[in-house]
Amino acid sequence: METITEKTLDIEKILREKMGSKARFVPGFAVNWLRGIIHEDFLNKFIWDARDLQGTPWLEACLDYLQTKVVVEGRENLPAKDDGRLYTFVSNHPMGGIDGVALGAVIGRQYDDRFRYLVNDLLMNLPGLAPLCIPINKTGRQARNFPQMVETGFRSDYHMLMFPAGLCSRRHNGVIRDLPWKKTFIVKSVETQRDVVPIHFDGRNSDFFYRLSNICDRYVKKVNIAMLFLVDEMYKNMGNTFHIKIGEPIPWQTFDKSKTPMEWAQFVQDRVYEL
Repeated sequence: METITEKTLDIEKILREKMGSKARFVPGFAVNWLRGIIHEDFLNKFIWDARDLQGTPWLEACLDYLQTKVVVEGRENLPAKDDGRLYTFVSNHPMGGIDGVALGAVIGRQYDDRFRYLVNDLLMNLPGLAPLCIPINKTGRQARNFPQMVETGFRSDYHMLMFPAGLCSRRHNGVIRDLPWKKTFIVKSVETQRDVVPIHFDGRNSDFFYRLSNICDRYVKKVNIAMLFLVDEMYKNMGNTFHIKIGEPIPWQTFDKSKTPMEWAQFVQDRVYEL
């Protein structure tokens, strides 16, 4: 287990790891601004207080820290943990923070931590979360290894928990919805004969976030600036109650040649929004 200190999460250290020698060109005021946006002090306090926890207990402690309540509907649709099979759990991604924590806590409690996320590698800086993660950085040096990481996850003995949109939801014409889902979960679920369990998470970020993300998607496509504000959005949602709806598993045999994998991904996405 990684050594946890009272400043495990250090934005300067992360910048050095991500940018190498170029990190020295980031001005001090920008570093301090980033510290505030990601609530570095508050996150470090939680990491320190929860330093003896990992996996599902850590996720549940995170929900307690954020004073967040979760109401689950359709829990009976979760397959039995002792049926000897593996599943792909897929959900919309409206918030990019609390939704991942809450869903992980529900799935982790049901299956005794026997699941894995495909996540941005920045989240590996959270020691309690890291054991549950297969890190993905599709824009950095790991890009060429992305297919192998996905293959490793689906060939493992763990259930997979995925947000197939890749990014959190956007708002267009007043409607908050995921971007089109990627086909990876369909292709790999068929290859590994995993039924797909659709899940809908009911939540939203602030108006500011949706305005910023739309601007970034249009004008600053190479850098996901909006992602920097996801921790701040998580704190804005402290004390709220969220609803999770779990649908009936979709047999992997459903995804036949009558549709393309992309069309089947759209089919499952529509099923999620019907929940």
